[in-house]
Amino acid sequence: METINIMLGGVGGQGLVLTTDVICKAALKAGYDVKSNDVIGLAQRGGMVWGSVRIGEKVHSPNIPVGKADIILGLEPLEAQRWEHLLNENSKIIANTKEIYPTQSLLEKQDYPSEEIAKFYERYDHYLSDFSADAKKLGNRKAANTVLLGVMAQFLPISTEIWKETLRENVPEKAIDVNMKAFDYGYESFKDKS
Repeated sequence: METINIMLGGVGGQGLVLTTDVICKAALKAGYDVKSNDVIGLAQRGGMVWGSVRIGEKVHSPNIPVGKADIILGLEPLEAQRWEHLLNENSKIIANTKEIYPTQSLLEKQDYPSEEIAKFYERYDHYLSDFSADAKKLGNRKAANTVLLGVMAQFLPISTEIWKETLRENVPEKAIDVNMKAFDYGYESFKDKS
């Protein structure tokens, strides 16, 4: 198996670290070598955060080479677009369309680049939704990233049973049911849509 490269982009407070961790643990349970990193630095709620996951038979570095990302998992649209340099013509974008405006936009010093983001999506195979609203309909908007994981799971050689087992082990007990619904919703509702 060739190494699968996943780039995650979001803002502080969206659960990127947990999402990265779940991907890594599911891949390890499936028997793959995994290398990962996430950068949260001094990002407070609303600041830029990112992570990378590389899955394969033998992976030597967590860093994704330019043009080699297979999937961008965008927890926020602008943060998904930020990593376009890692994509190639076969890459997939799975992104939450719920916008979280950066400070420059909030201070009205810069417009949120909605048009540029729309053009970015058009260049790649994409799976888009307001996953926060989808998760809220399922019972808890905090399960938005689990919907994204469900969408992504169809492109990875990891069984749905392993994904669900990993989620059960890593989300709070009171959130297990909604996360199972969120995963199933993502997996079933976004097949072959772009």
